[in-house]
Amino acid sequence: MIDQRGRTTQGPTGAAEPEREKFPDCSEAPTRSRAPAAAPGTSGVPGGACTAAEPGGPAPDRPAPDRPAPDRPAPDRSDRPDRPRGVALPVPAAAARALVLGAVFVCAACGLVYELELVALATSLTGDSVTQASLVLSVMVFAMGCGSLLAKRLRARAAIAFAAVEAVLALVGGLSAMAMYACFAWYGQTRPAVIGCAYAIGLLTGAEVPLLMTLVQRIRRQDAGGAVADLFAADYVGALAGGLAFPFLLLPHFGQLSGALVTGAVNAVAGSAIVLWLFRDDLSSAARFRLLLVNLLVLALLGTAAATAQPFERAARHAVYGGLVRVVRQSPVQEIVLTGSADDPEGLRLFLDGRLRVCGTAADPYHHALADPALTPAPSRGPQPGDAHRTSAPARTDGFGSVLVLGGGDGLTAHRVLAHPGVRDVTVVDSDPELIRLGRTDPALSALNGRVFADPRVRMVSADPFGWLRDRGPGKPRYDVIVADLPGPGPTASAKLYSEEFFGLAARALAPGGRVAVPAGRSPHTLWTLRATLAAAGLHAVPYATPAPPQGCPLRPPAGTPEPWNFLLAARPGTRLPRLPATPLPRPERGAAPSTLLHPRL
Repeated sequence: MIDQRGRTTQGPTGAAEPEREKFPDCSEAPTRSRAPAAAPGTSGVPGGACTAAEPGGPAPDRPAPDRPAPDRPAPDRSDRPDRPRGVALPVPAAAARALVLGAVFVCAACGLVYELELVALATSLTGDSVTQASLVLSVMVFAMGCGSLLAKRLRARAAIAFAAVEAVLALVGGLSAMAMYACFAWYGQTRPAVIGCAYAIGLLTGAEVPLLMTLVQRIRRQDAGGAVADLFAADYVGALAGGLAFPFLLLPHFGQLSGALVTGAVNAVAGSAIVLWLFRDDLSSAARFRLLLVNLLVLALLGTAAATAQPFERAARHAVYGGLVRVVRQSPVQEIVLTGSADDPEGLRLFLDGRLRVCGTAADPYHHALADPALTPAPSRGPQPGDAHRTSAPARTDGFGSVLVLGGGDGLTAHRVLAHPGVRDVTVVDSDPELIRLGRTDPALSALNGRVFADPRVRMVSADPFGWLRDRGPGKPRYDVIVADLPGPGPTASAKLYSEEFFGLAARALAPGGRVAVPAGRSPHTLWTLRATLAAAGLHAVPYATPAPPQGCPLRPPAGTPEPWNFLLAARPGTRLPRLPATPLPRPERGAAPSTLLHPRL
């Protein structure tokens, strides 16, 4: 009960009654029974401030309220997992949220497949894996940031915007491999296509996350941290699935062109289904019809591209390789293409991942220059003019009976090695079993290599040269000559085959007085870097060069760049080397550092 002074008193039951609510000006809310309020201004309190009553004294006068009690602010319930008003879903909120997170999973997997496909195809066409991976990743990440900013304007219509983004992304990502290969085949350029596709895919992929976040929050409101955690968990797991599906499922079973088209179809279906079914009440009938029509058109375009993929590949190969494309093999290591007639070894062209490796008999000077100096005995007489590289060690007189060829699955280097007397056995170690099989069975290629793989002195090993050398135990036989007939040195996957570690393993397999022959490209930087690399591995290397073939094959340098082929002949210090060709060499580079696995410098 409340007395006339407004104080709380004991009721009949002895319980204290709650105090009445006070207004901001400290006046009390009116009650059913209250004493007459004092006149305003008679309380003696300046400024209308509130004062407490003296103990045992009268309560201070308070001005009577002249306005109603203000409304209390509504409590914040944004953190409650309640479904927002006006959102009608065909399934319970938990199931709807799981379906949206499933769409996040699928879209993330497709996005990573597009990214890996760009890197793999660009590397296959140009050979520079480090540059292509850096270019694709940096452009895509930048574009994803731009897409996230642009998506802020689309959140008001998140459902239809997400479906439209996925339809365009499916079309661009699915056709990206075909567009890149077309630019390479008919224009000889891949860089503009790589940048354009990477930016477009990154822009659309970056717009996905803000839109999906809006859709997740519309189903069931939750704190922002929890929503972000759930969304990114589904995104990262989807990326894992896409990263594993590309090398183990899509690439071996569909190839790069068809694999990208299949991924685009999955992307389009996932994006449209989640909107057309789960959020169908957010769209008008006309909008649903237009969205369905657009996605059917995207699927029709992707299906048409898949149906014409093989004719497109044949036309593109004809534009790239010219003439008759006779054999095309996609091995686990590389794409192998043979052109020319099977009955004409002179017209044979062998391409590995789009790069010409064999061009009829025009490649003979290269294999002569690589193998002949290593298999030539050193002069046993005293120093003569031209013997610029000699030591006090005696020259070998027993020949070079055991030879190891690293690479050379086409058999041409092994054929040249067997032309030297005294060679008892040749071991060819190449990472591509399909190339070795073609070197044995193809009529034109086997005629060009003299059917060397049918010779009982030749043993073929299908293994990675680096791993094969590393796995050799200390008790294994050593070789008198090691010839490295490997892909050209450069910042590619073959960089490890020109590293200090690789040549250290080769030196371990070398017999006393043995030699190592290494191609050194045409660049002066490559030549002197490889010489420093061999020296770091404990081998003394002597450079030499030979003129490129003047006619008949693009293996010769292009017009205006008459650089010869450079080679290095290496051996342990104290080993006498033969007289080498006297072709002028480029000026040595001072301070050339060796190339290693952790710091490739080629």
